[in-house]
Amino acid sequence: MKKYTAAIIGTGRIGFSLGFDKKREKPASHTMALLENKAIKLVAGCDTFEDSLNQWKRYVSRFNRDVKTYSSAEQFLKAQKYDIIVIAVNEDSHLDTALQAIAAQPRLIILEKPVALNTADGDKITQAAEKYGVPVLVNHERRFSEDYKIAKAYIDSGMLGKVMCVNARLDSGLRVYTKEEEATGAYSLLHDGTHLVDIVMFLLEKDSGEKEVLKKMVITNITRDEEKPDVVRNVTAHFESDKCPDVNVSISGRSRYFGFEVDIIGTEGRIKIGNGIFDFTHRQQSKLYTGFYSLESDKKIRRPKKTRYFSNMIQNAVDFLDGKSELKSNLQTGMNTLTVLQEIKRQLAE
Repeated sequence: MKKYTAAIIGTGRIGFSLGFDKKREKPASHTMALLENKAIKLVAGCDTFEDSLNQWKRYVSRFNRDVKTYSSAEQFLKAQKYDIIVIAVNEDSHLDTALQAIAAQPRLIILEKPVALNTADGDKITQAAEKYGVPVLVNHERRFSEDYKIAKAYIDSGMLGKVMCVNARLDSGLRVYTKEEEATGAYSLLHDGTHLVDIVMFLLEKDSGEKEVLKKMVITNITRDEEKPDVVRNVTAHFESDKCPDVNVSISGRSRYFGFEVDIIGTEGRIKIGNGIFDFTHRQQSKLYTGFYSLESDKKIRRPKKTRYFSNMIQNAVDFLDGKSELKSNLQTGMNTLTVLQEIKRQLAE
């Protein structure tokens, strides 16, 4: 088995500490997923926060006593060549960090979602990746999750019939959008909405090289904060796609819980999938009415015991480097999602 060296910039939540959340499926962070894969040797970490970096080193040293740590990206990138560089910094640091890492020319970069704060920054990252010939895997994790992969295969097989309607919904307590946080990305449209839009695009796209999936977007509902009108609390956007004429994405920032779900309705069946949701129904002769058909549970579809969302993402990176697979989530798919989010923001600002 060929071994690849990996290093990570950003040893905070998604980079490291979420791996200790007892309720999350393991591995639950980049560090834990890298350490789990036998084809990868984690050799270095970088973070400007000393405490976070020291905690990271103490843990990783159990697996590699020679692991190195750096307090600046410049030192980190000059120290040695890496096969894989993971970028797990906050959204407002994506552009600068990604440009530095790409210029170092690793064999692959794993970039935490979203690609960038906006499409202008995303284009700069894309241009740099093309200039230096560095492939980029974007961690839109649900593309790698076994449950969503089952849903995708079900749709593509034709079991759902023609897709007529998709309703996707995200509920949280974080404001949907405010111009005040444009420079930080601290609003749910970008932070979690990127997952919602991307998984809809994944379920509807033909392949990961498509440049456009959702189109003709119109905002159908906006609710603004009563005291601060520039703060958006709820938004619903309507789209069309080649695969479905009726796509609705709704994000609420007034909920006292976190909810994430996608409802796909076809001529032959229906799929409901999301956080804690996995329901596949198919057209069968009705038990209630003679001469009618109803939707009944498709017993051939079983919920996977583990989604392996992080493990599958890292394995995709290894398979790509081995020449066995294309990247399942790349800069093109990441930019497709960012373009949709940017258009929603544009219409919210009108």
